[in-house]
Amino acid sequence: MREHSARPERGSAVVVGVGPGLGAALARRFAADGLPVAMAARDPSDLEWLRDELTGHVPARLVACDATEPEQVDALFAEVERELAPPGLVVYNAGAFVRGDVLETTPEEFLRCWRVGCYGGFLVARAAARGMVERGRGTILFTGATASLRGSAGFVNLAVGKFGLRALAQSLARELGPKGVHVAHVVIDGQIAAPERADAVSRKPPDALLSPDAIAAEYARLHAQRRSAWTFELDLRPWVERF
Repeated sequence: MREHSARPERGSAVVVGVGPGLGAALARRFAADGLPVAMAARDPSDLEWLRDELTGHVPARLVACDATEPEQVDALFAEVERELAPPGLVVYNAGAFVRGDVLETTPEEFLRCWRVGCYGGFLVARAAARGMVERGRGTILFTGATASLRGSAGFVNLAVGKFGLRALAQSLARELGPKGVHVAHVVIDGQIAAPERADAVSRKPPDALLSPDAIAAEYARLHAQRRSAWTFELDLRPWVERF
């Protein structure tokens, strides 16, 4: 990673829903661009390696946060403001999914997946928008999926939350755009590559799955867009994916 000095006037980057895959790639990319980074997860105890990797390049913090709890979300943003810089870029990357037929899906499973997939996005975006609207600038990005556009059999727990998250993003973009806040929704149409899947895809081209780093580069590009030509929705898929 290139070494950068953080510029407080650019604000910080907040990634909600960080794991070793896309969340980590987003944090690395934003840090490479010189942004202080806050990484939020329900249990960040196994992500110290990522914080240590970024520290020294930019200020970086791990924060325990359940995105479905309003008090924890508000505390996250208060800590970021206090310890890093006002958030200039916020990504909602959290999700939950239990595959199953409708007849097998329990109300508890359905509600949990919706709360993480959609309700948490509302809470995080609301908290982010408060400061961004006041400052007249900022970017809020949502991670979507193929299920944001198509409800497939066995995917009710994913599709309902992702449909709702996309609707949330549409409403926010129309409401917050004129106030200087760029809101965008990214459809991840395909499987994201992960180290543990390397053997399973060894017979396929190396770029047959979505690269987390390549996805992160597109998120950074959205944040850098001039407001005279903002993108609302971007769909990303590997070249072999049918659609």
